[in-house]
Amino acid sequence: MQSLTMTVLIIDDDTTNLSFLSTLAQAVADTRIVGFEDPVKALAWCAENSPDMLLVDYRMPVIDGMEFIRRFTALPDRKDVPIIMVTAETERAVRREALSIGATDFLAKPLDSIEFRIKVRNLLALRRSQTLLRDRALLLQSEVELAVAQMASSERELTLCLAKAVEYRDSETEAHVMRMSHYSALIAKKLDLPFAFQRMILLASPLHDVGKIGIPDQILFKAGPLDNNELAVMRQHCEIGESLLANSKSELMLMAAEIAGTHHEKFDGSGYPRGRAGEAIPLTGRIVAVADVFDALTSARPHKRAWSLDSARAFMQEQSGDHFCPSCVTAFLSGWEEILDIRKKFPDGVLIKEDMQHAA
Repeated sequence: MQSLTMTVLIIDDDTTNLSFLSTLAQAVADTRIVGFEDPVKALAWCAENSPDMLLVDYRMPVIDGMEFIRRFTALPDRKDVPIIMVTAETERAVRREALSIGATDFLAKPLDSIEFRIKVRNLLALRRSQTLLRDRALLLQSEVELAVAQMASSERELTLCLAKAVEYRDSETEAHVMRMSHYSALIAKKLDLPFAFQRMILLASPLHDVGKIGIPDQILFKAGPLDNNELAVMRQHCEIGESLLANSKSELMLMAAEIAGTHHEKFDGSGYPRGRAGEAIPLTGRIVAVADVFDALTSARPHKRAWSLDSARAFMQEQSGDHFCPSCVTAFLSGWEEILDIRKKFPDGVLIKEDMQHAA
């Protein structure tokens, strides 16, 4: 058994008895004795400290042993502390009541020193084992949490690398992925979705266009408008992105796959690739559709000018219920001041790596 000093709290209003009990308890290995004649002061000490064992006399003024046990066990994390009540041999009714409120064992007066040491030693050994198991469980929990954090960090790094790969393939992205990912998290926040969801969509949404990795250069970089055949190929980026990410066991990557496959669906069913409508479109896709289109409208590109914020806002409202999920549009526009802050924080030309790590 690992050595662990155990604190024994003794309360007895008789100075002689308190000294005698303390001497007997001190004889048990690896013990630290704390003694009080005044049970009120003992309770005050217990409010700030947690003993490993409690020895309490039954007959005391102001607060007797029974009331002391009631108040002690009412304190947080005190119910597992072994309690020995010192009482007279004939007080059987008292013993039954004490057991019902939390006493573990009894010592009868006059005290038998051998019985005392055996009971104290055995209960402290049990307490020591419980403490070591609890500490081991906390250590394991800490190690699990560290492993999860390391996995999450790896996922963020993978997301960052993939987002950066898309940036190299598509010169129009620049800070677009940063703004739209923060817009997506903002919408989730305004919809009162859990913080874990808000954080995950912030990290997953930059991969919405990862499927463009699989689009031929002559189509992806074409300066003019695409013909029908080229447009059909370009639209395949949704399914390509979804298939790239969908086989992962990571919740983050699975959300990213869902977003990649659904962010071009429209609320009225006229979108692609599957023509889903209304709430048949996953909420992640509905959220990112709003964030993605708004930022695309308000960003200048080689082939177009940026729309004014007022024009883009009016368009989002006009298309609510047609292109966009109404609740997502309402949530997004309700955070207008935050939208403006995001635009200032992530102007075109921002380094994705630095800001993604900061955001995460």
